[in-house]
Amino acid sequence: MCGITGWIDWRRNLRGEQKQVKQMAETLNRRGPDAMEIWTTEHAAFGHARLIVVDPEGGAQPMTRKVNNRTYTIVYNGELYNTEELRNGLLANGHTFNGHSDTEVLLKAYIEWGSSCLEKLNGIFAFAVWNDQDESLFMARDRLGVKPLFYTVKNGYLLFASELKALLAHRDIEAVVDRNGLADVMGLAPSRTPGHGIFKDVYELRPGHCLSYDRNGAKISRYWRLKSEAHPHGAEESATYIRELLEDTVERQLFADVPVGMFLSGGIDSSALTAIAANVYKKQGKDRVLSYSIDYEENEKYFKASNFQPNADAEFVKKMSTYLGTNHRDCVIDNAVLANLLKEAVLVRDTPGMADVDSSLLWFCKEIKQDVTVGLSGECADEIFGGYPWFHKPEVMNIDGFPWMRSINERVELLNDDWKKKLDLKTYVYDRYKETIQETPRFEGDTKEEARRREISYLNMIWFMTNLLDRKDRMSMGASLEVRVPFSDHRLVEYVWNIPWEMKRYDGREKGILRKALEGLVPNEILYRKKSPYPKTHHPTYTEAVKAEMNTVLAQKDAPLFTFINKDKLQEIADSGGFDTGAPYFGQLMAGPQLLAHFVQMDYWLKAYNIKIEES
Repeated sequence: MCGITGWIDWRRNLRGEQKQVKQMAETLNRRGPDAMEIWTTEHAAFGHARLIVVDPEGGAQPMTRKVNNRTYTIVYNGELYNTEELRNGLLANGHTFNGHSDTEVLLKAYIEWGSSCLEKLNGIFAFAVWNDQDESLFMARDRLGVKPLFYTVKNGYLLFASELKALLAHRDIEAVVDRNGLADVMGLAPSRTPGHGIFKDVYELRPGHCLSYDRNGAKISRYWRLKSEAHPHGAEESATYIRELLEDTVERQLFADVPVGMFLSGGIDSSALTAIAANVYKKQGKDRVLSYSIDYEENEKYFKASNFQPNADAEFVKKMSTYLGTNHRDCVIDNAVLANLLKEAVLVRDTPGMADVDSSLLWFCKEIKQDVTVGLSGECADEIFGGYPWFHKPEVMNIDGFPWMRSINERVELLNDDWKKKLDLKTYVYDRYKETIQETPRFEGDTKEEARRREISYLNMIWFMTNLLDRKDRMSMGASLEVRVPFSDHRLVEYVWNIPWEMKRYDGREKGILRKALEGLVPNEILYRKKSPYPKTHHPTYTEAVKAEMNTVLAQKDAPLFTFINKDKLQEIADSGGFDTGAPYFGQLMAGPQLLAHFVQMDYWLKAYNIKIEES
């Protein structure tokens, strides 16, 4: 994994801009602490910060190769999991290779097949290739959006980068948030409208999309979309196929030239991946799998069960690690440290985030990084198999809006009177919801209820899952740890997309078909454990620390937050410890102190990035 950035400019000779490109690349040093390289030519310049995972010598970037008197240069962030299949096909077509990196394979694949190479890739990626002959740029992002890619296009030039901070390091880009950006921050955060980059004139290349840029301008196209069609298999065959796909995916994603570890929460998703990894290691004659879990100081004393979080993880983590014989490490975070990391999490994410859900993950990844460079995590299973409450409860599923975000009235009330009139948050949020609903791939054989569940699934994939992947990428890369997510393998996503809901609920259980697929792989008490989301702290020390931070903000007359926030309303929330209307501000956990922490992060973001709010 790495950080990439680049600059295409028809107005000037970029050979004299190495200092500027280096400044942009250096902002990505957490993503790539092992090497920093700059490449320039007359109208193109690339920067690359490298985290070495495969082929230390042969995988250096930016990488240039010449084929048939045409010169191509690539910068790439990600991993290909079908590298050897691609390499063999390219060798058969006459290509040669200087090393065994997937970077060289990807570059040669683009040289050989052009944009059609994207259809052949199995992996997570964001990359850019410069064709020196016709002076054109090609960029692409993986199908599900595991790896990020932001850009801006203005008259005569294009900038791109893995993270917003690299774009903001360019002298022409200002940290300006216009009305749409602020509507995203207040109406949809911590998620973002697909394709939006929050800052004015900054965009994110959407998952499954590619971009071409030359003197005629930029052209964006979509190379992957889900197809809705009849599912071809019964339950038994479906479960078998899911199991085979998962086993193949995990084995592919365990490949690295550096140590690999497993995120293990004691839930079905991470437990299944760890069990498959243990079997792969046994088959390959390797040592025990390394596994890691996170918990909070004195969590056993202060844990509060709820419908969202029915039980704590610790007991199940221990059972699973013992069952598999993993070399396990429990990572327990101090609550004061958790609060102190809230601001660093903003610097890593470049936007206000999921409060301690972010800061705890950042800390956890730092702990894991002490031992390994690559981790495998269980994100995406709930989105594709239907694990969340809004898939199961009709009163939530049929809400005409985002089912995980029923706080729009409270969000509106947080605005001061001036910005309530300017933003019209309800309309903005509803329009974003309807855009995604209209984009949902339809199947004529669906019943009305099946069609709605397909909409909910698509909403989850485009919004909720992308937000979690964004969080995982930033927090892990903020610790220079590469995290891979086997449940986001596009083959699995495409297959499960068309499984009928009653089959997904096999035996009447949430994610029932996945549980059926995993029978015999994990103990039944894990296999049939009720879903429990990422853990949060209930410790009063954390609550008091967040309240103190918020009171510091409230005591400032010129806090930038109050440019658009109703100070009295925020004071009221702080005094009560964070409103909780029965449905969290976002997702399943963001209420109480987590909500206060979100606004502490927002105020810090406005200051740290010296953000200008554009009112017109």
